[in-house]
Amino acid sequence: MTTGRPEQVQQGTLLDLAPTAVRPPDDGVPDPVAQVCVDVPLPHLDRPFDYLVPPEMAEQVRPGTRVQVRFAGKDRSAVVLARTGRSDHHGRLAPVRRVVSALPVLTPQVHDLCRAVADHYAGTLTDVLRLAVPPRHATTEKTFLERLGGTGPAAPPLLEAPQPRAWKPYTGGPAFLRHLAAGESPRAVWTALPAHPDDDVLPWSQAVAEAAAATLSAGRGVLVVVPTARHVETMVTALSDALPGVAVARLQADDGPSRRYRSFLQVLTGQARVVVGTRAAAFAPVADLGLSVCWDDGDDNLAEPRAPYPHTRQVLALRAQRERTALLLGGFARSVESHALVEQGWARPVLAPREVTRRATPRVSAPSALDLAAEGPAGAARIPHLAWRMVRTALADGPVLVQVARAGYVPVVACQSCREPARCVACHGPLRVDSTGAHPACSWCGRPAVDWACPHCHGTRLRATRVGSGRTAEELGRTFPSVPVVVSSATGEHGVVETVDARPRLVVATPGAEPVAVAGYTAALLLDAAASSSRPELWAGAEALRRWLNAAALVRPAVHGGRVMLLGDPAPAPAQALVRWDPAGYAERELAERADLRFPPATRMAAVHGPAAAVQSFLRHLQAEVELLGPVPVGEEVRALVRSEHLRPAELGRALAQAAAVRSARKEEGSVRVQVDPTELL
Repeated sequence: MTTGRPEQVQQGTLLDLAPTAVRPPDDGVPDPVAQVCVDVPLPHLDRPFDYLVPPEMAEQVRPGTRVQVRFAGKDRSAVVLARTGRSDHHGRLAPVRRVVSALPVLTPQVHDLCRAVADHYAGTLTDVLRLAVPPRHATTEKTFLERLGGTGPAAPPLLEAPQPRAWKPYTGGPAFLRHLAAGESPRAVWTALPAHPDDDVLPWSQAVAEAAAATLSAGRGVLVVVPTARHVETMVTALSDALPGVAVARLQADDGPSRRYRSFLQVLTGQARVVVGTRAAAFAPVADLGLSVCWDDGDDNLAEPRAPYPHTRQVLALRAQRERTALLLGGFARSVESHALVEQGWARPVLAPREVTRRATPRVSAPSALDLAAEGPAGAARIPHLAWRMVRTALADGPVLVQVARAGYVPVVACQSCREPARCVACHGPLRVDSTGAHPACSWCGRPAVDWACPHCHGTRLRATRVGSGRTAEELGRTFPSVPVVVSSATGEHGVVETVDARPRLVVATPGAEPVAVAGYTAALLLDAAASSSRPELWAGAEALRRWLNAAALVRPAVHGGRVMLLGDPAPAPAQALVRWDPAGYAERELAERADLRFPPATRMAAVHGPAAAVQSFLRHLQAEVELLGPVPVGEEVRALVRSEHLRPAELGRALAQAAAVRSARKEEGSVRVQVDPTELL
């Protein structure tokens, strides 16, 4: 949530905001008062406002419709929340100025969810509605409604409950499917296994499609939220194969405003009962929702970067509780937050027995310092000799995956003499090198550092601190000159490669951009482990393990020769969890450590960022039984941590929102940003 110096809004009655408005006596309109949410992001105005419904708009102004109202001397967009026959306002009510669209785009269930999310994350209803309801595309809406005509919602597809083929290897999997087919609302945290065509373990997307079929057989809708557009394509394909003839709506920002709004209208009008999308799809108005699925819930793509910063996992958990729907949180890794739900008894674990896990996963090794020392001087290299031997052997049978932490050539450099990170003299951003023989340049402003000299030791030579995908591909190409090298990264000039065939090749990829090999990779090298697992952030170890598991899941099982090697001085706990393929055990250990340290999710915490005076005033207005840590300097601002072990999540969120509302109403200087359950505490 972001608060700042509010615009000049008159406080008081609506008569003050629209002094010329007069309510006509006895106009004969049933429920003539419209309670609306005005699109004004000021925290102290986070409440419904009453407006009069003119007789000519009586049939159009309905709960959920978009209207325009006069507010603070300006025409502003608003959404009608309810119609009522009375108002607590003691003055005259201003009339609704215009109906933007008579189509109710905000359902009561989504409105209730948005209010709960705003309370949980100390936000405003306006901010959450912007995430939940896509902007109107007038042409698309008109065309869609004309084609829809007088037809009502599509009848629920008649399907038989599927047999648990994909869920059979998991303890609790068939039971979860039976509960869905019976119309019940089970909640599960699923630790998925990698699939291979020759094994009984089917791909995760087929398991989700089976769960969707079971839910549809009970006459209820399905919502699947995934991190990226690549996952959307995978899931849509699986659902289309498993549910022929069933309409599947896609909700993702990459589709553009027109296509996205058309899909939203399909869901809103009941023409599609199955929805697949990225994080904003968590608010999709699915009719009679029966199952919500969140795949790879630890992916940071599922965390909204805009205020009030809700996470898809929490949004779907709130929705499951309020709408009594089933919830499935799944992934190759298990997030600490999901495991907390298991520990609380709110959700049940679904995972495979150890013998099934051993058959379905590759053999993983993480050479120790003694193993590398036995290699002699070559053991200190970024890719030691034992890794080269594994790659050379694996290339005889198919492709080999090499995961690197960063894209680019040499993304981070330092002084050769004193090891001090090299920075731009203009903006102090980190320097990088883009190719062999190129001058270093700033990663922030792009300015070349032609005559760079270290300000500490005056050295002029640079060394690579981090090696990116481009430099790694160049080194591999020199070592294996007859083997094709493919580079895949979400950033940079190469782009993301979706798939590779079964021919021998080296695939260098950054986390999240690994192509899928048709028959699985024969081996994988996971490089630069310390760059991700030894960072000071709270989430570093869990995020590193998630990235490693997602890459290792693309490798053939050990019974088919699949091998994975982790290199680069990894942190011991996530490295051992990868070797044992035990993400649930790691999540349990991590949650216990966070409970001892009183960190989220074991306790409730919020971070308050901003100028020192603004943060101090915010804390003075905070009326709640909390523990304060700080404020401490963070760059040019300060940060304070607010921690509570007694307040419920919504109680702490509302207390934080109230403090922001007081600052906003008093027009206090400075902008304050509040983030509930922050991941970056250091």
